[in-house]
Amino acid sequence: MGNSAQFRKLSSMSKEIYLDGNATTCVLPAAIDAAVQAMRECYGNPSSTHATGLKAKAMMDTVRQRAKRLLGVGGGRIMFNSGATEGIQTAVLSALCALRERRANGEATGSLLVYGATEHKAVPEALAHWNRLLGLHLELTKLPVGSDGRHDLDALRALAPRAAFVCTMAANNETGVVSDLAGIAAALEGSPALWMVDCVQGLGKLTLDLGNTRIDYAPFSGHKLYAPKGIGMLYVREGAPYTPLVMGGGQEAGLRSGTENMAGIAALGAVLAALEQGGTFRSPAELHGFREQLAASLRAALPGIVFNAPFETALPTTLNFSVPGVSSKELLDVFDAASVRVSAGSACSAAKAAPSYVLDAMGLPTWRSSSAVRMSFGPLVSADTIAEACARIVRCGQALRDAGLLDTPTAGAAVPEGVLQLSLGGNHTWLLLDAAARQCIVIDHQAELGERIDSLLRSHGYQLAARLSTRDGQAWPAAGDSLAFGQHTLRRVALDGSQAAYLLCKGEQVEYAFTGLAPLAGLAGKVPADALLCTGREALNACCTSLRAEAQPVAASAEMNLDSITLARLLESYPQAVLVDVREAYEQAACIPGGRTAQSVPLSRLAGFVPRWLDAAEQPPLVFFCRSGNRSAKAAHCLRRLGYRNAYHLSGGIALAAPALALAA
Repeated sequence: MGNSAQFRKLSSMSKEIYLDGNATTCVLPAAIDAAVQAMRECYGNPSSTHATGLKAKAMMDTVRQRAKRLLGVGGGRIMFNSGATEGIQTAVLSALCALRERRANGEATGSLLVYGATEHKAVPEALAHWNRLLGLHLELTKLPVGSDGRHDLDALRALAPRAAFVCTMAANNETGVVSDLAGIAAALEGSPALWMVDCVQGLGKLTLDLGNTRIDYAPFSGHKLYAPKGIGMLYVREGAPYTPLVMGGGQEAGLRSGTENMAGIAALGAVLAALEQGGTFRSPAELHGFREQLAASLRAALPGIVFNAPFETALPTTLNFSVPGVSSKELLDVFDAASVRVSAGSACSAAKAAPSYVLDAMGLPTWRSSSAVRMSFGPLVSADTIAEACARIVRCGQALRDAGLLDTPTAGAAVPEGVLQLSLGGNHTWLLLDAAARQCIVIDHQAELGERIDSLLRSHGYQLAARLSTRDGQAWPAAGDSLAFGQHTLRRVALDGSQAAYLLCKGEQVEYAFTGLAPLAGLAGKVPADALLCTGREALNACCTSLRAEAQPVAASAEMNLDSITLARLLESYPQAVLVDVREAYEQAACIPGGRTAQSVPLSRLAGFVPRWLDAAEQPPLVFFCRSGNRSAKAAHCLRRLGYRNAYHLSGGIALAAPALALAA
């Protein structure tokens, strides 16, 4: 059950491969130059009538006319605003105010506010908000989509006679699925409904001829296509009802008050000029080729991968996929370790641990919607970037295989051993791994982790010796209250009610106690004071603790939090300090080697290393780090609670302080 300490070279900062273009993009160099020029030379207020103001107004009018040409707005209007969310709010407010006025005049308006089931959350939230505030009490209705992500046109035809306002999108931000706008327009034929189309993902990727459609409103956001954040546009069809969201000085012909964002407009103008003039962005054929390269690399690296949207009806710049037995967090972590930036679903909701509502609406299995990853790029991407991304995808697949998350580890891959912690939804499952005998005991098994555990054991040749539960005290296949396990013995201790604890003993010494959900205070007298307690839930303890530590709790201290400056000072003062990488083994393996030497101790294996640190004659500073600082904070706090006072962690993790970790050893 021993754990050999492993040291490795900490990854130096490798070139970032940014594949999260649907969330945002970098700013086009020409757009930066245009913004700077606007701030330096064209800083006048476009509402002013003097020469400086007129110069600013001329620049703004030039950008507006270019947008009108590119989007084919005809007699429609283009107004500048802060981005898509404001555009959606304005369109919804305009449509609903018009409906209220028509209702007051006795006109038939329809009773349904229809929105696509895969719309960005900004749309149904805006509909609900203004429907409530305006007192309309209209019924919000989801328009279903098929398994291909496209709107159900038969359902829309059935809803159209009662629809008051319909909201769809040009292309989905999670899957890249392109809507059949012509089909939607045909389904709405004869309906009095107003129609908004979210065109955020369509700018620069789809041909838009808005003036020749029945679309009433179309919001755009500059930062999705190489313009800065905080600048956008709203198209309003000629004759479509309009109510300003912002009233004040009457800017934008009274349609959107507030002094215009001239730097943002100038930058957006540079992007629109690049679109109109050509030669800057990749052709559709090139983008399709890049997607095929990425897809081929993903298929080779990740066995069983499933793409969640058909390529033939999706933007060539978006891939959405799931891998059996591998969570989206694990995929994001391994890609991030390799400096490949991707996301899980929409960036606006990525921090929320929930299945993708977009994939759920498409009727995909839960495992796919809960483990999906989105890889997206913009039309400025280079062939070299795609080639390097493919190479790193291969590296990530290798790392996942060697860690046992996929079924085909390479020869010579490290064999997991000792105490392993797997966590899901705040609950802990513990694995005891005897590498010599290739035997495993699972304590407090979670069904959702079954495939992950099976893959780990199968890939490394382990056999399941027992599956134990602290909640009902039943053991399988062992009988009685003890089980021989390599050089150890696992003993069962009954606790209050039907709960039990399992003590891992070497001779008469209790090394670990797996306590499940039992209140820690209730373990006194049944578990040694210094035995490491491995609980069954995050709320009880994130990693491990002891009764002695619980009796004399140590609060989290600001002293343990290091930034890049304080880390450099600590390393200079204490050359013997040890950097400890608590990212998982597959993350570490995906890194590009180089930089300072660090000890590899994944947080899931922390409990196996704690005894040697606590028992060491000398206790040098331990500096834990991870990607964001969350896991390293748990590790440092765990050690401090157990009495190791020289435990620290890098706040913000590698994401914010990587240069400090790349110092020469």
